[in-house]
Amino acid sequence: MKLVVSVFGRFHAFNLAQQLQQRGCLHKLISTYPEFEIKKYGIEPTFVDSIWHVEFLSRAWQKLPSCIKGDRNLQLWFLENFDRSVVRCLSPGFDVFVGWSGACFWSLHHAKQMGARTVIERGSSHMEYQTQILQEEYERWGMNFTATHPGVYEREVQSYAEADRIAIPSLFVKRTFLERGIPESKLIHVPYGTSLAEFYPVQKVDKTFRVIHCGSITLRKGVQYLLQAFYELNLPDAELWLVGSLDPEVEPFLAKYQSDRIILKGKQPQNQLRYFYSQCSVFCLASIEEGLAMVQLQAMACGLPIIHTTNTGGEDIVRNGVDGFCVPIRDVEALKEKILFFYKNPDRQAEMGNNALEQARKSLSWDDYGQKIVNAYSTIVEQGCT
Repeated sequence: MKLVVSVFGRFHAFNLAQQLQQRGCLHKLISTYPEFEIKKYGIEPTFVDSIWHVEFLSRAWQKLPSCIKGDRNLQLWFLENFDRSVVRCLSPGFDVFVGWSGACFWSLHHAKQMGARTVIERGSSHMEYQTQILQEEYERWGMNFTATHPGVYEREVQSYAEADRIAIPSLFVKRTFLERGIPESKLIHVPYGTSLAEFYPVQKVDKTFRVIHCGSITLRKGVQYLLQAFYELNLPDAELWLVGSLDPEVEPFLAKYQSDRIILKGKQPQNQLRYFYSQCSVFCLASIEEGLAMVQLQAMACGLPIIHTTNTGGEDIVRNGVDGFCVPIRDVEALKEKILFFYKNPDRQAEMGNNALEQARKSLSWDDYGQKIVNAYSTIVEQGCT
């Protein structure tokens, strides 16, 4: 069995390609990343096709000031350019084509014409659900929601119908697809993994109780609710660390809940994140919507208990009451209750953190993911896609 993996950017595609290469299943990895970056993930150059100019142009466009960009949205143009380039890169000899949703409309169709089975990787909830809930969230705060380009939206939804299978990472995502008429038989449900060589506990240097959020600091991540919860608790000798890029949309909330105990740590290199996790007591992700936030797996591998919402994919990896707690979205009181629980019960905090660490080491590595996803691909090839 040979597979082609096609991705605009990186996501977890390089980890997937690495697993396929280890098992002798990789035919080609096509990405917008340059070869020298892909090589860092251990992918042999002979397997790589880099369409780097699209990444370069896309990033350059994003950095232009809004006065130059105006209301022009080139998102569709970049995806179309990449997609058409992938078509030209496809060569005979593969059995399965795996493409990232929104970026593989034409290449997926071409792969089917070449006789391959086709799989779309969708890392978030169904596009319709995602757009609806984020629109609601921004309206809730009187802000404008920058929706996905209509052309990209349409490509994505059409690809759901055309692909033989849709690979999804969590039960939360699965529910959003089932609710919109996608049959369960079409879904490949395999949670992601994490690198146990990169994420592990290191010595905590003090006894301060800390809650950590890691990831972009945006409304989508529910940071507005976490800020309110931590601020209203007003716990002595406690801090909230926000690790990630700050979006201006969150600045009004930081001003409203201003405190010297709420500390912005900025965006950090991934190979430094284990230090930040390990200096904290509990990981909290209050997201409104995402497929399966891999920062949760990273924090577990560093020995932290997890507080997550129903819409983070956390229920697939966090055993409720064992490794952490699941709370509803937008529920400030529930966040306060669980943070306070860990604050008042350091023994239970340590116990649940150890449980999370054990769970990560036992079943949440990229090797675990690789075996499960390859088994799923094998089933597609062996049984067909009827």
